[in-house]
Amino acid sequence: AQGIEVLVHIGIDTVMLKGAGFTALVRQGDHVEVGQSLIRFDVDYVARHARSLLTQILVANVEKVARMVPASGIVIAGKSVVLQLELIQESANVALASQAQSGFVHGAKISLPNITGLHARPAAVLAALAKKFASEVRIMRGADAANAKSVVAIMGLATQCGDVIEVAANGPDAHEAIQAISALLAEGCGEKPGEAPLQPATIEPVTVRATVSSSTELAGVSASPGLAVGTIVQFRATIIDVAEHGGAPAHERNQLQQALHEARRQIDIIKAGMQRPEQTKILEAHQELIEDPDLQALALRAIDNGKSAGYAWRAAFSEYAQKLEALEGAHNALLRERATDIRDIGQRVLALLAGVKQTQMIVPDGAILIAEALTPSDTAALDRSKVRGFCTTSGGATSHVAILARSLGIPAICGIDEAALNLVDGSVVVLDGTQGLLQCQPSALDIAQAHARVAQQSAISEQEKTQALAPATTTDGHRIDVAANALNAADTHAAVANGAEGVGLLRSEFLFDERDTAPSEEEQANAYSAVAQALGKERTLIVRTLDVGGDKPLSYLPLPKEDNPFLGLRGIRVSLDQPAMFRVQLRAILRTAPLTKLHIMFPMIATLEELREAKAILAEEQAASGHHNVQVGIMIEVPSAALMAEQFAREADFFSIGTNDLTQYTLAMDRGHPKLAKKADGLHPSVLKMIQLTCEGARKYGKWVGVCGGMASDPICVPVLIGLGVQE
Repeated sequence: AQGIEVLVHIGIDTVMLKGAGFTALVRQGDHVEVGQSLIRFDVDYVARHARSLLTQILVANVEKVARMVPASGIVIAGKSVVLQLELIQESANVALASQAQSGFVHGAKISLPNITGLHARPAAVLAALAKKFASEVRIMRGADAANAKSVVAIMGLATQCGDVIEVAANGPDAHEAIQAISALLAEGCGEKPGEAPLQPATIEPVTVRATVSSSTELAGVSASPGLAVGTIVQFRATIIDVAEHGGAPAHERNQLQQALHEARRQIDIIKAGMQRPEQTKILEAHQELIEDPDLQALALRAIDNGKSAGYAWRAAFSEYAQKLEALEGAHNALLRERATDIRDIGQRVLALLAGVKQTQMIVPDGAILIAEALTPSDTAALDRSKVRGFCTTSGGATSHVAILARSLGIPAICGIDEAALNLVDGSVVVLDGTQGLLQCQPSALDIAQAHARVAQQSAISEQEKTQALAPATTTDGHRIDVAANALNAADTHAAVANGAEGVGLLRSEFLFDERDTAPSEEEQANAYSAVAQALGKERTLIVRTLDVGGDKPLSYLPLPKEDNPFLGLRGIRVSLDQPAMFRVQLRAILRTAPLTKLHIMFPMIATLEELREAKAILAEEQAASGHHNVQVGIMIEVPSAALMAEQFAREADFFSIGTNDLTQYTLAMDRGHPKLAKKADGLHPSVLKMIQLTCEGARKYGKWVGVCGGMASDPICVPVLIGLGVQE
């Protein structure tokens, strides 16, 4: 009744038994009582067929728990209390401030540095950190308070730059939570001043008009610059109907949780296709909204009152969106636009609950989309080869849709005159994203002039592409190889079209992720061969062997719990620990040798022994396959490899520096840490010294050095890298 969800997982790797040895005594949706048996299992059978009998008990919604007390010593099944929970008493936001005055620990007052306050992205960063603590955590501004684990609640405070904020917490780790979250707030929640979306320079509630519309021109706000000529395609979102009343609350709760899980998975797939950080940050904020505890709690309360999961969820996200839309004043325009994000994730989950497919964005070539609103998900899924631009009657220049449009290079207008919704499909228009104007009855001369301007812009772009295909040579004649990091054949085709001279890092783990079993040799060989064929025989393909562990786990390859996973089984250590899987991958990679200039690279090499052991296994597979003309290199990601570069250069054909990991291991700073990430600077003298030592060691034995980490794509870093001796 209190809504606590407990997961009991009997044994390690028991999923592989597919139910053998287990007898379920209850079914999904059953109502169970205290003391009732849930499952029976054959201890002997499970012990002999699973990796371990270790049983894990997890509280899935820990945000409802104020304190957990596990049993100590020996426990007896059916008799002992294994875990005691002290629950947080839920209360309305209006009571949070007074609640915080009694029983809550308070932190120091902080002046909020974020130019636009705590909008979606910094709110998501803040909530993600708060969820790591068992304590109840609130952020307070005077008499107003919000659940720090809820993105929606944080945005609902409508904070502004300079607001005085304090953190209050109640629970077992209250002091630690206050210290960490206060520091994060003081630093801007990972947002630098230049990264914040600018507030619209207007006091109009939601949209602004660039100029007054006329019969031939419709005006709006410039959301993304550029010029486009195309034909109108009106886009209408799917209308989803749901029944008000549902089945048993347990069944409806389960339906909601499944839909939330699937929605997160869908966004993961969209994120995988994104190329720029601003795109993935927006989608990560959406995932935080999906997991928002306040939003879920509102829906779950309605389910407990007999509503269906779909009805309860729609009511919950609509209520929160309306709260943001109702905020008044120019300083809250940004938050009002974030209501679109809530409706976006709300509709995604609702479609899954209702079992309907959301409207697919299928458009003809040369389309100019017109819509009341496009969601960030809609925008991220646009086919850039067909969509030349879009206009929406809602939103503004700081909406996530506008940010995505700019990152995708699609001319766009937001807040356009609603007369645009009456334009006939197929009619020719000229969209000027820079001016925020849509010419809806262009003359032949208007169209010709627009085409001329588009052609001029295209010519400049083509000139840049032509230069991209030329060899990369410094003004004093020094030749540099320019290659691409790639996930698959599609990435590779795009890279070659943009002048890549090869693939400097093929991330093979994309084949191993998001699945229940390891990929077969045939499956891997086909994927690697597709990349090799995209490159051809004259370009280089460097395949990195499986790089998982630490921050990159695999569901079907459970690794032992480690206190310091970044210092444990990672990279080549996992492959050497799983030699059968390693050999399958090596055989698959070697099958591409006749198709391209194949190089194999081992990740996270720290000792000569690791390199020698990996090379010995590779040599055996080469002898069996007959593919000997393969270069073997290592990634320089840890200080020990850089310091011993000269010794490694005797036994490796090349080095590729992973500057992201090298930076975090050299500076002992987690590059994903909310407070330290921005300090993990690859241009730190100590990191540059590691790169210098690597290049010097390689040069003594005539070996080449590349960089496959983030520094290689930073124009500021490239001259430094070349000066230190990097060649690729």
